[in-house]
Amino acid sequence: MRDVARQVLDSGVPGYAARVDDGRRIAVTAAGVADRATGRPMTGRDQFEIGSVTKAFTATLVLQQVDRGRVDLDAPIDRYLPGVVPGGGEITVRMLLNHTSGLFQYVADPGYFVRMEQDPYHVATERELLDIAFAHGPEFPPGQGWSYSNTNYVLLGMLLREVTGRTMPDLVRRHIAVPLGLTRTYYPDPNARSTGPGYAHGYSVSFGDPTPTYVDVSDRPLGGWAGAGGAIISTPDDVSRFLSGVLQGRLFSPAALTQMKTTVPLPDEVGVQGGYGLGLFRLDTACGIVWAHAGTTRGHQTRATATEDGKRTAVADITATPGITATPGGQTRYAQVVSAADTALTCRMLNRPVPPTVTRSLIN
Repeated sequence: MRDVARQVLDSGVPGYAARVDDGRRIAVTAAGVADRATGRPMTGRDQFEIGSVTKAFTATLVLQQVDRGRVDLDAPIDRYLPGVVPGGGEITVRMLLNHTSGLFQYVADPGYFVRMEQDPYHVATERELLDIAFAHGPEFPPGQGWSYSNTNYVLLGMLLREVTGRTMPDLVRRHIAVPLGLTRTYYPDPNARSTGPGYAHGYSVSFGDPTPTYVDVSDRPLGGWAGAGGAIISTPDDVSRFLSGVLQGRLFSPAALTQMKTTVPLPDEVGVQGGYGLGLFRLDTACGIVWAHAGTTRGHQTRATATEDGKRTAVADITATPGITATPGGQTRYAQVVSAADTALTCRMLNRPVPPTVTRSLIN
């Protein structure tokens, strides 16, 4: 993993951290800096934006409400949010959770990130995000395909507020962080303010330029655009403990865990083998089958992985993502390095040798 970290930094990333529990010991790898302005080094225990790993938290909260009888997975979203979703009488809660609703992904709107660059501190409301999504037609009829969409999880956050009367920050704290002892995990509303000295800054990078430029985006209102699909701040230790708790059924009933692990196939164009359950991927990797989720914010790329029994976990954070000025070649190289680093992380967790093709992808 030290070699992986070196190769990631050689691509132009400021910092990299990984925590691997292979069932026998915990190894923490950290390289680079957590703050380019001060030169503060990464420690492997820094807080960071976990991005769409948040979806596993949101799905857990929904399944807790299923256990309480407040939510029916196969009920239409119109039952809980009447009139909010076009065609909401045909879209079930389960379809939102497993991305089979067909609803357009709002961040895929062609002008979305351009507008964000023009007004980077704008705190988007749920209504704004939904208006962007609903300005586009559905990708397919409800239940007739699979397409990853943050729009689904914005709606699930609204559903949770409706059925519980509590906000996402409160729900995450009360029903996940406190029961599992996650002392450095929280949902920002909307900015990441409760950070300590061990906070890893994220950077938007012009990958591919002869001399990359770095924009620190850590003060942007993450909760205002990623919401229940990607806003949580956490640490490698806390994310590992969360994944173990979920897969060992510590946060909901065995029936709820069975529902979470009931997957739908991923389309060929996704480029990975496996399926998607309720807030978690089942991935058939080069080194074995794992349960995982990746997360991307404007300055962080995260991977959280575990074995089915939750006894082995691996979490990594890369403190950069390509900015809108990154060249196509720079973006491609970044994606290649991230993918290879994620595979190496999974293989180390499973105590399997890293495939030579992955090693070549990191080096070339």
